[in-house]
Amino acid sequence: MSKTTTANQVPTTSGSEVVASICQEILRRQRFLLTSHARPDGDSIGSQLAMAYALEALGKHVRLVNADAAPDHYREFPGVDRIEIAAQSDAVADALIVMECSDLSRTGVAGLEGHFIINIDHHAGNRMYGAINWFDESAAACGEMVFDVIRALGVPLSREIATHVYLAILTDTGSFHHSNITPRTFDICRQAVEAGVNPAAMARGVFDSNSFGKLKLIGALLDAMELIDDGRLAVLYLDDDMLAACGCTNNDTEGVINLPLTAREIQAVVFFKANPAGDVRVSMRSKYDVDVRAVANAYGGGGHKNAAGFTAPGRLADVRPQVIERLVAAIGEGIKSRP
Repeated sequence: MSKTTTANQVPTTSGSEVVASICQEILRRQRFLLTSHARPDGDSIGSQLAMAYALEALGKHVRLVNADAAPDHYREFPGVDRIEIAAQSDAVADALIVMECSDLSRTGVAGLEGHFIINIDHHAGNRMYGAINWFDESAAACGEMVFDVIRALGVPLSREIATHVYLAILTDTGSFHHSNITPRTFDICRQAVEAGVNPAAMARGVFDSNSFGKLKLIGALLDAMELIDDGRLAVLYLDDDMLAACGCTNNDTEGVINLPLTAREIQAVVFFKANPAGDVRVSMRSKYDVDVRAVANAYGGGGHKNAAGFTAPGRLADVRPQVIERLVAAIGEGIKSRP
């Protein structure tokens, strides 16, 4: 489903209309600030940089700002070193383009409120906080939507742009594992490959570039993994002591949650991370018809059917049993819905 609103908050259902509005605003403005969500992933990084290279091809001035640095294995991708890391931004811009954020606070960057905002997102629950809002839940990645904007702007698909569009799609589909993939997804990837992307090299750069510390962390997490609901639900837990013991940071946890799903019996995974601030970060992944987004929505979070998360206030001991109960129920519903 594609839903759009403009500054007067009148919804439409035409993706082409909002893409035209976005292009019109881009062409009439010169200075742009680009951001995405805190703790960036491949889709947020890829979407930001693909858009940045496209805007610069039009002669625009671009700055990129994020609350957190990109995971180490993305550092070799073109332009990643340009992203400013800051808790607050005082950048002067004619427009702010926010990608992959259901609300502005999701960026983790303060000082963004006063800009003309273009909001591009594919996650359910977007609050339509921009002057122009484009929400398309059918997109497998935000990078697909950015691709549509770039093509509508008439910008040629350079190797740099194609690399980041492909990065966004490769990572947000779980290496083409998730159920949100459509023919559009593969057509965009085909065009990216024709523009010079090497799929094998991209896969190695994303999935085969772990540090030794991350390998130790994977071993520690899997060794402590619990299996619930006759082995259908895997439970992972992480704290700062475990990170320190392995010589890792939070960035090294990216992708770890997907590993238990490679077991035939496991249908969902939940990853708990207790934060020093007194809350718990909960990430979930699933396969088949197990809808983890419904669980995330119950706690004010969001995501996709097979990949979702939220942050819950309180102690892990209080949050954990409630979440597990909901996930077991989601697995049961998923089993019932299968032919």
